[in-house]
Amino acid sequence: MLLATCVPAYYLLAPVTKRNPVPPFFLKLVGVVSGLRVAVKGTRSLSNTFFLATHVSWLDIPALSGVTRTAFVAHDGLAGFAPLRWLCALNDTIFIARHRRSTVSAQVEQVRQALRETGALTIFPEGTTSDGVTLLPFKSSLLSAIGTEDADIAAQPVWIDYGSDAAEIAWIGDEPGLDNALRILARTKPLRVTLHFLKPLDEADRRDRKALARGAQDAIGQALKNRGECGKRQASRIG
Repeated sequence: MLLATCVPAYYLLAPVTKRNPVPPFFLKLVGVVSGLRVAVKGTRSLSNTFFLATHVSWLDIPALSGVTRTAFVAHDGLAGFAPLRWLCALNDTIFIARHRRSTVSAQVEQVRQALRETGALTIFPEGTTSDGVTLLPFKSSLLSAIGTEDADIAAQPVWIDYGSDAAEIAWIGDEPGLDNALRILARTKPLRVTLHFLKPLDEADRRDRKALARGAQDAIGQALKNRGECGKRQASRIG
């Protein structure tokens, strides 16, 4: 029903809008139907923005898109299922193949173009989903899409925080995607997620792609550490 309503609306608005509002709205509703309750901390950059976000679940996508109207950089494995590829394309998704080193330059150019066209683009630098508690090393190959010369594009780290529910909903290991989705949809209580928009990276962290990856990972790592220390202090007071 949701899809049947949103698809005609998308094509109705397509000729008269540069960035179609229907796909982000659709994704936001998918999150609501899935029980997602989104809170925001920090200030989201309102300029053209390259979001560098942690990745825990497919729910990250409706959560972020519902707040920022962002498009996404996705692994080309998602493109193998034609209906899913079509839906992703409606939201201006950029498909990349990290394992094809020979095509990195072309992929970087795709990302640069998408940043200019969409105004908000999210990449998951870990390259896969994590357990929501620890960070995986950030990959830097596509981060050369922006540099110090792109002063009009903000590079903003985002920590997607599911709190104590992270272990339950994280999509890790060999669990099939459909099984993960059905398990989450079977929940009877709301799933709360906080989007922490951290300070955009400064010029020193944007001098090259490796510095950009390191700066984003350090910023999110510090936020995780601060949350852990806060939890310990609260437990100590209760004890």
